[in-house]
Amino acid sequence: MKNAFQTPLMTLWRPILAMMLVIVSSNYLVQFPINDWLTWGAFTFPVAFLVTDLTNRAVGAQAARRVAWIGFAAAVVVSLALAPWRIALASGVAFIVGQLLDIVAFNRLRTLSWWKAPLIGSVVASVLDTGIFFFLAFAGSDLDWLMLAAGDLGIKWLMAALLLAPYRAMLPRLQLWVPAN
Repeated sequence: MKNAFQTPLMTLWRPILAMMLVIVSSNYLVQFPINDWLTWGAFTFPVAFLVTDLTNRAVGAQAARRVAWIGFAAAVVVSLALAPWRIALASGVAFIVGQLLDIVAFNRLRTLSWWKAPLIGSVVASVLDTGIFFFLAFAGSDLDWLMLAAGDLGIKWLMAALLLAPYRAMLPRLQLWVPAN
């Protein structure tokens, strides 16, 4: 595995762009409840774990952390323009904590069956991410944020399972995700 700083930023443009798109779209979509227990953001946000896991598999944990931090910084700035500041802040804090946990979990499980590291890492990180996000974004508001958090977490777990298909499909094509220098 290469050191993250041996992987030029231009080589990581696909994961960085993907991460920014996921964060911005999720920050916008979380403002729109589907019903009393679910927002549209629950369907888009789990793709961030897919981005991190593919990057981690392709070039290692350091590069995945680099993508997470760069994606976080750029997307939070854009999110401040698209979402209320409280949602942007909550998203940023929850996102980076969840991504770093996912990277650690994935890295510890990477030698197991192909599906265990991405699934377990995403499921565990989703719990922390969801709790932090909904508390910071909506505690004290009129929304039943505990119900929304429970619904979003259930969908995030479902999406973690469904996103195993694109993860598996990309494994033999990781060179497309992060081309060699």
